[in-house]
Amino acid sequence: MTTAKEIIGYMESLRNVEQREILMRFFKTAPGEYGYGDEFLGLKVPQTREVVKLAAEDFALSEVPVLLMSKWHEVRLCGLLMLVRKFERLSSKRLTHDEKAIRGRDEIVTLYLEYAERANNWDLVDLTVPKILGSWLLLPTFLGGKEAGLHRDYKLRLLDGLAASDNLWKQRMSIVCSWKTSQQGDPSWCLRYAEMHLHHPHDLMHKAVGWMLREMGKRVSMDLLRDFLRRHAREMPRTTLRYAIEKMGDEERSYYLTTRDF
Repeated sequence: MTTAKEIIGYMESLRNVEQREILMRFFKTAPGEYGYGDEFLGLKVPQTREVVKLAAEDFALSEVPVLLMSKWHEVRLCGLLMLVRKFERLSSKRLTHDEKAIRGRDEIVTLYLEYAERANNWDLVDLTVPKILGSWLLLPTFLGGKEAGLHRDYKLRLLDGLAASDNLWKQRMSIVCSWKTSQQGDPSWCLRYAEMHLHHPHDLMHKAVGWMLREMGKRVSMDLLRDFLRRHAREMPRTTLRYAIEKMGDEERSYYLTTRDF
């Protein structure tokens, strides 16, 4: 399979009506729910990953937008995972500072952001944004300057734009990409966007912020997490707090929950 048309045809041949109904309920596709209007074939994620594995080697980047514009949730996931696979192949330690690889990664990031609204459910964001945008934050880029470098100010402006968007999924991207940066020991992205989204009205963002704070504490510093909670525990949504303190001991969790409700 070397074209988007071939991949879509193959994935449509795998459709599963019973699994489709389960997924449509799970991803909240009823009127008024966050996934309203999304269409599913009924494929499980390992099936989609297998398609990517079979096709990615010879699949042109120019074909990915066709997948991303599909009405099928699983086909869009396939396109996004194609980008992940291509990005990871250009991100080995050996290729970190390779000019051709840097330009290739920049092209993938640009394409990912151009079609960001097509990642229109939490799984599409969570399975891809840490491995593309999150990794890119830590790598050299030509975007934002003529010379290859980290260009942190440019990256901050880009993520601030996602965070300030009125699109829920772009907002989620801005915080969930910090999963990767925290894994690599940099807490600054998590702390910046956790604070920015602290009063977000949507439960999906409450969960994402708490989850990323928990990961930052686990991967970087529990003291940094405690300092954040000292300043914000009373004002953050209870769901955010519960996710953030999930890995703490019973006594410490009880303390923060009591503080929140005092």
